[in-house]
Amino acid sequence: MVLPSPCAHALASLAVVLALGCSDEEAREPLVVFAASSLTEAFGELERAYEAAHPAVDVQLTFAGSQVLRLQIEQGAPADVFASADPSHLEALRSAGAVQSPAPFAASGLALIVSADSPIERFEDLDRAERLVVGAPTVPVGRYTRELLERAEATHGAAFVQRIGANVVSEESNVRLVRTKVALGEADAAIVYRTEIGDLRSVPIPPELDVRATYAVAATSDAVPRRRARAFVAFVRSPAGQAILEAHGFRPETAR
Repeated sequence: MVLPSPCAHALASLAVVLALGCSDEEAREPLVVFAASSLTEAFGELERAYEAAHPAVDVQLTFAGSQVLRLQIEQGAPADVFASADPSHLEALRSAGAVQSPAPFAASGLALIVSADSPIERFEDLDRAERLVVGAPTVPVGRYTRELLERAEATHGAAFVQRIGANVVSEESNVRLVRTKVALGEADAAIVYRTEIGDLRSVPIPPELDVRATYAVAATSDAVPRRRARAFVAFVRSPAGQAILEAHGFRPETAR
């Protein structure tokens, strides 16, 4: 009879530990969440809080422009929850039967961020920006920006808005890319959400011109199981979820 060596015992123990670790990991229920890029930090904290309360769930986050995420869902990408910076993307998906009952969960306003050496001191100076960056028309922040400029045209005149348009050097596919242009010194000014200001210099937008950006969330129709996706949506809209969002600069928006 040959007795196993101490090394063999150690290897066997390690194999058992690894096997148990894999089993525990595989036992966690995946929850795939698509979220607008402007929600990166807030949803990162929501993920940690939700998993702490639901240790059997593995929240898997994907961030991109809302229009990109909508297209991916339309093309069959597996997602259980979609949080959009523009409710219109969720409404389009609901009309197609791809998501269930979108609900608002947060809101923000717009901000004008400028480079440290920019001569811009107020919104009325925006036509002096030599390099302005905005979101593309299909991007939520881009749509909100155009609504802002429509309001500005009514109060400051068409020539003012035309001068601003002439200085646009880039239209980006999500708000994070818009912000980055100013942060890297590649733009003099950009229009972003207030939650994106961070350590950059900003110029207030007059209240009568500001646009309310509403965020909405929904479970997808293909979520498996649906109860898991609905539970996460409920958490986002719960007092605990709202407190996390408010800590990241978002306004509450759950009344409707």
